[in-house]
Amino acid sequence: MILNVAGLIFSYNSHPVLDGVTFSVSPKELVAVLGPNGVGKTTLLRCINAIHRPSGGAVFVDARDVRTMPPAAIARSVGYVAQRNEPTRLTAFDAVLMGRRPHLRWGVTHRDLEIVDAALQQLRLTELSMRYTDQMSGGELQKVAIARALVQEPRLLLLDEPTASLDLKNQVDILGFIRNVVTEHAVAAVMTLHDLNTALRTADTCLFLKDGKIAFAGSPQQVDAEIIESVYGLPVEVYCNGGRVMVAPHG
Repeated sequence: MILNVAGLIFSYNSHPVLDGVTFSVSPKELVAVLGPNGVGKTTLLRCINAIHRPSGGAVFVDARDVRTMPPAAIARSVGYVAQRNEPTRLTAFDAVLMGRRPHLRWGVTHRDLEIVDAALQQLRLTELSMRYTDQMSGGELQKVAIARALVQEPRLLLLDEPTASLDLKNQVDILGFIRNVVTEHAVAAVMTLHDLNTALRTADTCLFLKDGKIAFAGSPQQVDAEIIESVYGLPVEVYCNGGRVMVAPHG
């Protein structure tokens, strides 16, 4: 087990957002966190990454309580891609290289440069490596942020709407790439998504949040119309297309 979230409780100004959230993620498992706007999906990722401090419960990464881990240790274990990434006056190469900081001791090594080059190639950013990030589109900037998280060589990946700024082709490419990283490197991943069909196509486990609690957690094949209607308050039809579960609004 790489990630274990146990009874997590978090509030904003006494307004409860997460109320006893408990789940775990194993190596090679990709979990999609789903639910309406404002249900606490981003808050959950920030609690896991120790950006927010919960009022109750605990988060363990490789059996270590993140509350007691130094920031550098968290950065070596957890790669976090925020929903919005601010551009800076750094080249794409230097921005991705920043992801190696938790591993640097006496300076940048040849291996560090190789890891950065490989990530840029995998995300098809090589031609943009010397372009400043403040000259990039939102989709290009998002790909740089994902590359920066990957070069940390984390055990756990946290991705907040990783395809939000991408066109359809890049969405498919990025999610396929994330899927391969999770499987080939035996890491765990938790990502928030709004698109149900994308989640059902990509994830091993779908975790639905409602009223601060987990309303359902299971495989895409276990998701039915009743679950979705209960969480979103919207009548839907759930059907299979080529062996994949698909969702469409009713009528």
